[in-house]
Amino acid sequence: MGVVMLVRHGQASFGTDDYDVLSGLGVRQSRRVAEILAGYGIVPTSMIHGGMRRQRETAEAMVTAAASWELPLEVDERWAELDHLGIMHRYPTITEEQRDLLNSGGMDLRAFHELYTAATARWASGAYDSDYNESFSAFVARVRDGIGYAARAAGERRTALVVTSGGPIAAACAMLTMVGADTAQLASAWTRFNAVVVNGSVTRIVVGSTGARLLTFNEHAALDRELVTYR
Repeated sequence: MGVVMLVRHGQASFGTDDYDVLSGLGVRQSRRVAEILAGYGIVPTSMIHGGMRRQRETAEAMVTAAASWELPLEVDERWAELDHLGIMHRYPTITEEQRDLLNSGGMDLRAFHELYTAATARWASGAYDSDYNESFSAFVARVRDGIGYAARAAGERRTALVVTSGGPIAAACAMLTMVGADTAQLASAWTRFNAVVVNGSVTRIVVGSTGARLLTFNEHAALDRELVTYR
């Protein structure tokens, strides 16, 4: 039986010119989760990260912090986050003012969350797939493929560590807990998981002869209180 460990990247730089960069707190989170895992005696046999900068920087910070992890990093674009800005820009009632604030990174967190929630609900419904560059079903399918690849990379009695984002982690959890569910059920599960994924949290999937199973979700109890963030 192999293990795939999904780690959400550290806190990004919300409200700045380049969101896709770890904040100072994000670097601390990344280092701390690696120290915690290494302290438990976990030594991954493969380490994969999505192609986004915040995912790569998290993986690099983790390897630096865990001296026993001497292994190369592998990029897998299937673990990239959903295109949340593209999805939000395609929301039918978005105003030009909101577009400008999204583009500049100047939208306050509450307004951003409200628009994000409404826009991703529309995207995940499956009723407007032609409006988006990547549909919800295509997003889930690429995450499923990513899990399969990571599981094969781990192999028997080995551990693959994947640094990704909240959306793909939520998709993995939704598909593993809603087997055979229709799009509406899968989307509902994804929304619930996605809303609570903590930066630097760990989600574990075990893979054996019967397939992949969700073992734990959103582990973060070992993080100091000031390191617990959601965006």
